[in-house]
Amino acid sequence: MTETTPLDVAHATMQAAPQDDTLRLSFFETLASTELFLMLTEEAQGDSISPEIFEISDNAFVLIFDREDRLAGFVGRAVPYAALPGRAIAGLLAGQNIGLGLNLETAPSSMLLPPQAVDWLAQTLAHAPQTAQGRPRQFHAPTDVPEALNTALDTKLASAAGLAQAAYLVGVTYDDNRKTHLLAFAGAAQGAEHALAGAVNQTLTFSGIEAGALDIVFLAQDDPMLGRLIPLARPFDLPATQPAPSRRQDAPAAPGSDPEKPPILR
Repeated sequence: MTETTPLDVAHATMQAAPQDDTLRLSFFETLASTELFLMLTEEAQGDSISPEIFEISDNAFVLIFDREDRLAGFVGRAVPYAALPGRAIAGLLAGQNIGLGLNLETAPSSMLLPPQAVDWLAQTLAHAPQTAQGRPRQFHAPTDVPEALNTALDTKLASAAGLAQAAYLVGVTYDDNRKTHLLAFAGAAQGAEHALAGAVNQTLTFSGIEAGALDIVFLAQDDPMLGRLIPLARPFDLPATQPAPSRRQDAPAAPGSDPEKPPILR
């Protein structure tokens, strides 16, 4: 029996309450974060890929699976594929009138996402965090933070293995009297700031909280500011770096795994 995946769980939860927009957003957030196996017409050529396109119900779809064995089970033969996060696949297909066939006939999360849903996902993910400056005057315990957001941050940061030592959520008042919440990362790995800020931004985007905002700061482990905020903060423990999972030797490399070099759709 195939192992239940996070996408299966998110899909089932969404289907159980179809009127709940928060659960629908949570499903799309999981889809955007999950490594998916995209069926190709041929082996990837450098950073260029050519997805297999199928006509289903008068619409064009590419096929994606959240497990290699699900792809193999659907096709029944060896086929080329690329392993990419859902957000990258949505970005590739945006505006091309192509939908997504997810785990078709292989899992409880089997579904067709029409082109309009793919365009919406790509546009939603395009909202990038903004850079700002401010001088904290006072820290205080975080208040009025929805538990759903705390849970979502827990889940997201648990997947950020090795990117930072810890994170702390605290209330803050700036010198200009602006009050908000601050997520402080301690001991971030060199070059990990962009990935961490993007992960938190994605979590906020799909939280369902209107006008949700959260400031982010990166501090060295010996920064005196940590001593001021930690006693008042809600901590998040980030796991240590895990070894990369082994991959079949005949599996093609994932073009576009570098976020600065997205794959090219042919």
